[in-house]
Amino acid sequence: MTDVLHDHPNHSPNGPLNGVRTPNKTPAAPRPRLRRRGLPRANYPAGLGSLIWLGIVGLPLYVLVAATFQTRDGYIDDGPLALPDHPTLANYRRVLRSDFLSYLLNTALVTAVCAAIVITLSVTVGYTVVRARGRASRRIFQIFLLGLAIPSQAVVIPVYLVITKLQLYDTLLAVILPTAAFSLPVSVLILVGTMRDIDEELYESMALDGASPTRVLLQLVVPLSRSGISTVGVMSALHAWNGFLFPLLLTQSKSNRLLTLGLYDYVGEFRVDTPALLTAVVLSIVPIFLVYLFARRQLISGLMGVGGK
Repeated sequence: MTDVLHDHPNHSPNGPLNGVRTPNKTPAAPRPRLRRRGLPRANYPAGLGSLIWLGIVGLPLYVLVAATFQTRDGYIDDGPLALPDHPTLANYRRVLRSDFLSYLLNTALVTAVCAAIVITLSVTVGYTVVRARGRASRRIFQIFLLGLAIPSQAVVIPVYLVITKLQLYDTLLAVILPTAAFSLPVSVLILVGTMRDIDEELYESMALDGASPTRVLLQLVVPLSRSGISTVGVMSALHAWNGFLFPLLLTQSKSNRLLTLGLYDYVGEFRVDTPALLTAVVLSIVPIFLVYLFARRQLISGLMGVGGK
């Protein structure tokens, strides 16, 4: 009987003698621990720094805008941080009834012409530097880079003498030419970096099609360099709009005055009308701020392409 039990297929020497075979139990593999996806930890130092930076930027803007709705006496009595007790638009009416619109038109004309000159010259110079393989193109590029190290304040006397010899003193052209000249070095640098990112195969395919250099520039380089061209246009426009040194030295008459000089109309010998002055500042900021607002993406993408491959 014992032999029969040992020979039975369902018998297990360590199991119960009931004729039923018990399965072999193997230890179960440990289950992998699932990482709990929680919210990222709060970065309190970064939040505190952001609040501090917001206060540094927001406080001057608040003072600038709030003062435009105050009277001169109220601004002096209450201080720059106080809210206007009786908001008024008298400052805006006074500024718009003065020569502000004439200054605005002159500034817009100077800005548009400067941006057009800078874009045209920097595109052609950048294309020449990128495509030409000779030593002359490298020398031209080095000369333009040298202009980055020369501040405009260091050459005001030569510029004044040249403008006087050309009989351009007290004209808008006297402001346009040097302003555009000092915007060219950084503009050429930006466009050279942008144009170097264009694939060489595209140039070769255009050459195989028999395209002239002018056609390659207009149909290939300019469309693919729109971000860099937008960057150059916005930067040159900002430089011309905020220019102060050349309008101060190269113009004299009121008819050719720009916005940066027109602010002196609200500064007297013995008193300053601060609310009207800040109102003129706010109105002068709005146009160029709108240009930057609509072109900020192209400006950032164009600056990221500086340096080339």
